[in-house]
Amino acid sequence: MGVMNRVLRAVAGPVLALALPFGASAQGLIRDAEIEHILRAYADPLFDAAGLRPPDVNIYIVQDDTLNAFVAAGQNLFLHTGLIMETKTPEELKGVIAHETGHIAGGHNVTREAAMGAASGTSLITMGLGALALFAGAPDAALALFGSAGQFGLMTIFKFTRAEESSADQYGLDFLEKTGQSADGLVTFMEHFRYEELMSESRRDPYFRSHPISSNRIAALSRRAATITAKSKPQSQEAIDQLAMMKAKLVGFIGPATRVAIRYPASDQSIPAKYARAIAAYRAVDIKAALKLTQELIDCDPSNPYFQELKGQILFESGKSAESVEPHRKSVELAPQHALLKVNLARSLIGTKVPENLNEAEGLLIDALALEHDNAFAWNQLAVVYAQQGRIGDADLATAEEAYQVGNLSRAHIFARRARDKLKLDTPNGQRADDIMALSDPRNQPRRSGPGLARTALHTQH
Repeated sequence: MGVMNRVLRAVAGPVLALALPFGASAQGLIRDAEIEHILRAYADPLFDAAGLRPPDVNIYIVQDDTLNAFVAAGQNLFLHTGLIMETKTPEELKGVIAHETGHIAGGHNVTREAAMGAASGTSLITMGLGALALFAGAPDAALALFGSAGQFGLMTIFKFTRAEESSADQYGLDFLEKTGQSADGLVTFMEHFRYEELMSESRRDPYFRSHPISSNRIAALSRRAATITAKSKPQSQEAIDQLAMMKAKLVGFIGPATRVAIRYPASDQSIPAKYARAIAAYRAVDIKAALKLTQELIDCDPSNPYFQELKGQILFESGKSAESVEPHRKSVELAPQHALLKVNLARSLIGTKVPENLNEAEGLLIDALALEHDNAFAWNQLAVVYAQQGRIGDADLATAEEAYQVGNLSRAHIFARRARDKLKLDTPNGQRADDIMALSDPRNQPRRSGPGLARTALHTQH
């Protein structure tokens, strides 16, 4: 797993963790087991078709209502919640993912770097700092820098050429054809927003500032898409239902209460509508209503791990740790492949204050870290377990691991030193403490400066 994957997985926790918000835009990165599972189900076949190894491609969910998706710093795909919310069918979302995968497969990051080599000024430096922030373990800072760079001409510097856009379109169509899927979604997505061409640069959605639409481009897409779609299989009902559940969950968690009421009125008795209303009730701290609605969902589908997870989160965050253990345990039994669900169960067990539960929590966290070694929140909770067990050296090492995973090298160095002083150096944990000390030693960090920093970061991307 790469540094980027390591950084994002630092934020685990509840059902929908809004991670690392910043600035007035309230942007941030979201981690959620259900949404990640669905996006992977959509994207991984396309990555495979592109000749990419799916685990090597990181998918980031950005909490932002604007319509946007982009690739950055290698094999890293960013999807805004606004884009997910605006796609009307799985074909549209898959079409966008296929197009962005085309940029990765086509090596367009490399050509953009070459174009930037001829540029100069604040935007270039700021974007370089943003790229470095990604690798340094601070995706929130990176997003902030990307955004501020935009104020100084980021879109001009990074605007994809028309040739690259056409190339990514054709790559995307290739991947959809190889996976036997309809290509109409990419066309309809573009057609829905054709009017963006008529807007001023400042009024366009970010996606269309960096991915300009033209009538010729849509025409070229349409001609080939029709041929691909004619021999494709229709989208499965499961894929359609998954998109509906993603949108309901996002509206419930990050949308204002008025949006939930408008999109999912009480008269709508569908599962997604009940899901959105249950989450909205939980956010409004109407615990009784939230539990009632969540239990109705569980009664409808007892095998859904994410309904169990929601119930566990509601109970845990309303101070009922002991009661939250059972639904969290069921979520893990139903979806043992999700590290986030294991961390949630461990968190509930720790919250019970029952000493006997600490051993189980420790095992769950170790299992979660075997799946996601870079999950800093899991390291945080493991430090809590070790501290409560009186294993202070191990607790210090887990704290050092947490700090290292989020890029806080000074804190990592301090706690690794503390751990090394308490642990035997001829043990695996003692050796790991020594390793982190060396890796985070400030004397081993490169000297950094403004323009030089940008050049180093931009070179390192590729």
